[in-house]
Amino acid sequence: MLKRRIICILGAIIAFIAAFSDAFGLLDKLIEDTLYHNPDKIDSRIRIIKIDDRTMNQYGDFSGWNRDVYAELVEKLCVSETIRPAVIGFDILFSSEKEAAADRRFADACAAYGNVVCGFSYAFTKAVVTDKDGNLLDDVMHVQEKVLPYDSLASVVKLGFANALMDEDDRIIRSSFLYFDEADQTRAKSFSAAVYEAYQNANGAPAVYPTDERAMSFRYSGEPAEYENVSLCDVLNGTIPAQAFDDCIVLVGVYAAGMLDTYFVPIARGQQMYGVEIHANAIQAILEGKTLTAIPVWLDALLALVLVVLLMLICRKLSVLRVVLCCLLVIAVKLAAGVFLFDKGYSWNNLVVPMMALLIALYYTGLHYYRARTAKQGIEKAFSKYVAPQVVNEIAQNGTYELKLGGENREVAVLFVDIRGFTPLSESLEPEQVVDILNGYLELTTDCIFRHGGTLDKFIGDATMAVFNAPFDTEDYVYKAVLTAWDIVQGGNRIEEQFIKRYGKQVGFGVGVNCGPAVVGNIGCEFRMDYTSIGDTVNTAARLEANAPKGTIYISDAVYQQVKERITVEEIGEIPLKGKSKGVFVYSVTGIKNDSK
Repeated sequence: MLKRRIICILGAIIAFIAAFSDAFGLLDKLIEDTLYHNPDKIDSRIRIIKIDDRTMNQYGDFSGWNRDVYAELVEKLCVSETIRPAVIGFDILFSSEKEAAADRRFADACAAYGNVVCGFSYAFTKAVVTDKDGNLLDDVMHVQEKVLPYDSLASVVKLGFANALMDEDDRIIRSSFLYFDEADQTRAKSFSAAVYEAYQNANGAPAVYPTDERAMSFRYSGEPAEYENVSLCDVLNGTIPAQAFDDCIVLVGVYAAGMLDTYFVPIARGQQMYGVEIHANAIQAILEGKTLTAIPVWLDALLALVLVVLLMLICRKLSVLRVVLCCLLVIAVKLAAGVFLFDKGYSWNNLVVPMMALLIALYYTGLHYYRARTAKQGIEKAFSKYVAPQVVNEIAQNGTYELKLGGENREVAVLFVDIRGFTPLSESLEPEQVVDILNGYLELTTDCIFRHGGTLDKFIGDATMAVFNAPFDTEDYVYKAVLTAWDIVQGGNRIEEQFIKRYGKQVGFGVGVNCGPAVVGNIGCEFRMDYTSIGDTVNTAARLEANAPKGTIYISDAVYQQVKERITVEEIGEIPLKGKSKGVFVYSVTGIKNDSK
């Protein structure tokens, strides 16, 4: 009981520490990506105008364009005060002046309509800085450079920094910036936040952010290329009318391979997504509150501890199958709860409880196996005291023997052997000497019985009873019973010499063997039973042994008829046996013709 409590406490501690320390880290995120990040309904208000290969085939590489292209786009989209996008977001860095006239035209167009958001970029680096109290600290997001649009454009548009926020472990984008506080206490909005705020302002609604933190984890709504997207060239040549973007959030960005603006995301494993599409997902997440809040780590760890303790307490009393089913149920419920919480905007540790459930299933499966193995070895050990090793092996391999009351009719051979003159012998020796003689005799008889596949039925004082062909079928069992009797007598002659030298006493055996039907099984009651044989066949074998002189094997005619070709005998004739109304024809075995031992 104490050991079980210790294991239970140890399991709870492991679960708590694993959850508290986020032991599975990256693996846990990958599980969350696989199970929980599923495509949702995209927001039709968000539309993408893409700078793709078709557009660059017509206008050339976009890095060489002057700003007339972008000015023309703004003018095409903003037809009037009533037909125009709510906001146009350029996920493009207009970081330097090119052609003055074109630059001015683009800036004037943006100023005229007042609905443009342009991106800029920070170049972050690690640096040691001094805080306001004069303490040194490591700043992992120290601004090395700030790349803004050219001055005339930056002064007339709303700005948002477009830096991607990738997880350090696997470079997957699961979060998005909302703002960044610069060293001069200036708060800059992210590109997604700036577009969202501009959209809310255009609709006369307040900008409400889902978190006060500078970054948010969010749920993706669209897979790569799922948001409505059209080529920039189709808008410029009038194929796509401006009315298609009325009151929408229009994002303009690169949509071509090789432009270094693609990233891995959790919603499409192995497939990259363009940066402008990631902004679209982040904007929709802000609009719809589809952010993720991590459950406090202490609560996560406490839940893991409680679940593991309950599971271990429940599994203690279950069978192996039920333990496995229970652990699988806990895993399924835990993952299903994760899906539910994820849909509600919460994330938690996904792997600690399932991994602990697997360990618990393995532990209790192993424990059940160990206990079964121990019990099996106990039965084997118990049987080894009664039956031959080969019989024990058969029981162990087949596992079909069941200890229960009851018997069956079987054809068996029964052997009885007894020390002749044991009572007067024991009276003339010291108790220790009597025990020595008795143990030597019993060791001999047991060894001979087991060697020929017999079952040691019982010791009756100085007598031994053995049964052949029970509990399992034994080939040529009658002959093996006779061989056993012969070996006992021959072995008795050898140990007799030892006892004469040691104690000056002679020891000899009388043996009786009979065969026929008998009732074989467990006889007794539920709490105390013996495996034995009963019936006339057994009684006759006992009477044969009682009549056999020292060093003699008496067999019945039934035994003789089955083995007469392989033994030599001396006819004793019919002799009366106590308890039987009719005599039994008896033979004394004098030799073995074909010893198959």
